[in-house]
Amino acid sequence: MPTAGEVIRLVIVEDHVLVREGLIEILQTYEDLEVVGAAGDSGSAVAVVAKQKPDTVILDVEIPGDEVTTTVGRIQEVSPGTKILVLSMYDGPELVRHLLGLGVKGYLLKNATRHELVAAIRGAHADDGRIVLFVSRESLAHVQDGSSATLSARERDVLELVALGMSNAQVASRLSLTEATVKRHLRNTFVKLGAVSRIDAVNKAVAASQISPRRPEARRPDGGRGVASRRPTASHGGDYRRAPDGTRRSPSGAPAQPGQQSVAQR
Repeated sequence: MPTAGEVIRLVIVEDHVLVREGLIEILQTYEDLEVVGAAGDSGSAVAVVAKQKPDTVILDVEIPGDEVTTTVGRIQEVSPGTKILVLSMYDGPELVRHLLGLGVKGYLLKNATRHELVAAIRGAHADDGRIVLFVSRESLAHVQDGSSATLSARERDVLELVALGMSNAQVASRLSLTEATVKRHLRNTFVKLGAVSRIDAVNKAVAASQISPRRPEARRPDGGRGVASRRPTASHGGDYRRAPDGTRRSPSGAPAQPGQQSVAQR
């Protein structure tokens, strides 16, 4: 608990309005907590934090705008003293470990209770050296032993389409996913591979034999349209040509009948 009379100033960053308003309503019921700002995307979040300089930011992982790792860095730049607690539906040990390495003070799944959330806020505020985790036992074990899994089948699917030059929207359409889900898979892929960009992730995945190199399909001489080859057709009595002996002959070699005339001779 904070000392008597001390209030922890909070900024809530969550793109779903109903969830954001619910969090604000819950946290405002505690006398030692005060929500001084809220945002629904990364750009607005950085702006609000820069203005309010809160004690703690509750940051959702999947918000519009920059990747969560970039948002964390920008928040730290504009307000170095602000602690960051990440709130997420995604229980991924690689992402948890990466965010902890960036200096966040906690990672909580969205199935945490209000009491667990408030305890995390108070705990991180009271002790700068404390890290608060509310994740699955499996994720906690991976975070502690530092192990890293290979790309999942879906992560490989997404990255192979990215390797073909597809945008997030195109990948989402092809795989029947939302763009937010595609971004989540890419974010996790970046962490697993230690990649800093889409191209870097593709190159590292290929080098590690996690995905196969994809080459553009060879184009057919007809441009891929499958145009059938044309055959000579008779016109106005047939397409006749002149033989070496001076006679006009049909494509089959038969002499032209009297009265027949090629188009070229008219």
